[in-house]
Amino acid sequence: MKFRRNCTVSYSTSSLDEASAWRHSFDKLMATPSGRNAFRDFLRSEYSEENMLFWLACEDLKQESNKNVIEEKVRRIYEDYVSILSPREVSLDSRARGIINRNIMEPSIHTFDEAQFQVYMLMLRDSYPRFVNSAIYKQLVVSHFQKSTES
Repeated sequence: MKFRRNCTVSYSTSSLDEASAWRHSFDKLMATPSGRNAFRDFLRSEYSEENMLFWLACEDLKQESNKNVIEEKVRRIYEDYVSILSPREVSLDSRARGIINRNIMEPSIHTFDEAQFQVYMLMLRDSYPRFVNSAIYKQLVVSHFQKSTES
């Protein structure tokens, strides 16, 4: 596993308390932009950033109301993350793929709900425990601690 030693990504909107809470709650981590950015940086270091990118694309899709835009976003998400031809394909079981194949006939903001849930659970169970024990997370907490003691 390869970790970046000198993480230059800024998570300045998070506080020490917020960053510390991420160790205990994946939901809190995913609820904040700075938490998602820190986790995404970690996923990138593990070559599994596509999971976060897929999850974010699904979240973006859910905010859409224009039918034409929904159809385009569904097509793009499918091509980028679901298609077996995609270099950023996410790992989905046959059940989720079957649901997507049925849903794609009438694209909606819910086309990828099952797949998004599976990817979320994969990140929670697999990547998240490694994140909270990673050099990236530890460096982030130390950095926030140092800033809080300087104030």
